Amino acid sequence: MTSTTSTTSTTESSPYPAPAARKRPVFPRLRTLPAWSLLAVGTLAGGVTGGAYGALTAPAYSATAYVVAVPTEKSDPQAALGFAQAYGRVATQLAVLGDAQVWAGVPVRTLRESVRSATSPDAPMVAVTATATRPELAVDMANAVIRALTRHANHAKNATQVELQQFSRAVKPAEPSSASPVLTGLVGASAGGLLGGLALLVRPRAAADSAHPAVVPGPATAGDAREQP
Repeated sequence: MTSTTSTTSTTESSPYPAPAARKRPVFPRLRTLPAWSLLAVGTLAGGVTGGAYGALTAPAYSATAYVVAVPTEKSDPQAALGFAQAYGRVATQLAVLGDAQVWAGVPVRTLRESVRSATSPDAPMVAVTATATRPELAVDMANAVIRALTRHANHAKNATQVELQQFSRAVKPAEPSSASPVLTGLVGASAGGLLGGLALLVRPRAAADSAHPAVVPGPATAGDAREQP
């Protein structure tokens, strides 16, 4: 009697998932570009952006007027130097700007945003600088603030024994004080080149990480599975 034994081949399932197929890069051509291309692209983009900013921004003009603190017969030069420092801080306050707006023809808010004062530690002098999009307006604002400051200081001359005298009026600027498109383009190109260089330093590390993918352990065989306790 012949018995026929049917042999059924069973496929044992592995406890480990099959390794996923390596994904193709989305932009494979970017990896073939030379390393210096990042630096060139960053410099070009920064230069174009900086030049466009300088060309589209309205030019600014600055005008400066000066006053000097003069001591009276009952005072001394050291006192005049101290009061000059004080008047330099008062020049941009509301009490002075409120009177200056009448002669400048602009509101106090414009004067507060556009006028700056400066003093010297060695000379009893106050410099008032005004900045505007029109040179005539910059001159008017600087002279108006100096006029208002002089009036306020001389009203208290009997108490301070120091008076302010006009040293130099503001004159019309011949050229804008703001940066030219060429200069802003150079600054933008420098910034873009710096960013491109930083990206160039990061690129080799990313390429090295992608060249050595993580090792996935292979599936265990049936014999290995039976040897485990």
